[in-house]
Amino acid sequence: MLALLSLLQSRRDWPGQVLADRLEVTTRTVRRDVDRLRELGYSIAATKGPDGGYRLAAGSELPPLLFDDEQAVAIAIALQSAPSTGVDLDEAAARALTTVRQVMPSRLRHRIDGIRFTDAGSSGSSDRVDPKVLEAVTAATRDRLTLRFDYGAADRPPRRVEPHAVIARSGHWYLIAWDLNKDEWRIFRLDRLAPKFPGGRPFTPRPIPTGDARTFLAARSKGSDATDAWPCTGEFLLELPVPEVAPWLGDGELEQVSDTTTRVRVGSWSWAGLLAWIMRFDAPFTIVGPQEFVDALPQLAARVSAASPS
Repeated sequence: MLALLSLLQSRRDWPGQVLADRLEVTTRTVRRDVDRLRELGYSIAATKGPDGGYRLAAGSELPPLLFDDEQAVAIAIALQSAPSTGVDLDEAAARALTTVRQVMPSRLRHRIDGIRFTDAGSSGSSDRVDPKVLEAVTAATRDRLTLRFDYGAADRPPRRVEPHAVIARSGHWYLIAWDLNKDEWRIFRLDRLAPKFPGGRPFTPRPIPTGDARTFLAARSKGSDATDAWPCTGEFLLELPVPEVAPWLGDGELEQVSDTTTRVRVGSWSWAGLLAWIMRFDAPFTIVGPQEFVDALPQLAARVSAASPS
């Protein structure tokens, strides 16, 4: 019966004979299990046609949920990871995990109880997103409705935008939107946003400059509107083995030159940022290029020297 439910959830319509073949049972057994699922509260409609078949439809109430072993383990891990989402759902997730655990057979409870970890996430910080805010913003984005909201200081006028995408990244949630007040693309943090209801007028989506929302967010984080690339990129030979460099690489690239030397290619906002990135390792290094970086070194050295107390 659980296998039947899993198949019904995977696509819209299933001919009865195809279901029977997939489950290696008779069509009579399929009909009997469909009746049992209906008794549990699942809305399963019979479809007409030469083959006849079944369709899982939305019901009026939440029926008992049936999961296979791997689904149950995935749910347990996902619920324990709630703090990392950046959405204020910790208490609800803990209650949901308790509810799911109570109805599991002992073999699954044993597996789930063995998967215990602390998710530091952003728990307790002030940048958690209210689930109601996330729901309102994603609904406006889905329905292509203009959105009005307060943002930042209380004395600022409300923003009016065309929401195009909601992106989660590193525990923060961002809205990619066309700002109707300033006629430009903007990125807004959802934890700083307070929607005003009801929703606004429908709008026609605009092409995002980089082609998609993920690339646009990545590009903006690097100071660009057009490409997901750092303004300054440099290459170094760092006198450290690869394992000591790799954890701090970010979106850079590395290559093992020898057991004690690593070639690193990284980007930053500026040449000063690149120099700061490599100097934090407190190890000997050689700058390979580009020439613009090499040319900037005397000015950077003079700036450091001028900062020294006389």
